[in-house]
Amino acid sequence: MPLDNAKLEALAAYNACDISDALLKLKVPGAGFLADITLRTPPSTTQTKDQTRPIIAPAHTVLFAPKSSPTPSIQSHFADLTPPNTITIISQPPSQRNAVLGGLVAARIQKLGSVAIVVDGRIRDITELRSLGLGVWAKGTSTVGAGGESKCVEVGGEVVVEGVKVLPGDIIFADPTNGVVSIPQDKLDAVLELLPKITAADDKVRIDVIENNSGLQDAFKRHRSSL
Repeated sequence: MPLDNAKLEALAAYNACDISDALLKLKVPGAGFLADITLRTPPSTTQTKDQTRPIIAPAHTVLFAPKSSPTPSIQSHFADLTPPNTITIISQPPSQRNAVLGGLVAARIQKLGSVAIVVDGRIRDITELRSLGLGVWAKGTSTVGAGGESKCVEVGGEVVVEGVKVLPGDIIFADPTNGVVSIPQDKLDAVLELLPKITAADDKVRIDVIENNSGLQDAFKRHRSSL
């Protein structure tokens, strides 16, 4: 089913913390937060006029494994399989020192229409990445290419980032300030229903605490307990 762009626009009025608050209410594991992944190269002002605005799009997933894994490498280069209007999610085995994304690969991914890249692992060629003007989030950096320790074994399957499952088509909310959250496709409507209620309750708590000198516990009980 085609994704309703109006729903993505509605999400853009919020931040990643709001999204996780909604996912926590919905009992989504980890509240959808892709932990320890931070913005490494910001999107250009030609991609988004407001560089604090989140980039929101369906996930396109890429899985790397250790070179020693019995699982064979895919036959194509994973960058050549990028669908347009997606956010590329790359999962790398933990504790590896090499990068799984560099300047040339990112340029190809961007050329095919990816709107951002999120790497559960390391990246390199930071100057090249910045010159692309593509938002890239990652856990860390390296000087070593992907062939050092890794190989790509799957595109378009499930990946797990710090205990959070991400499937192709899940909605990635890449917030330049607060971090990256994954919204399961089947939770999107429920998230959109909850968000205005959660933020309205927080606004009331803020007024009670700051302007009315209310205790925080009482304010939470008054405004959040019914959510």
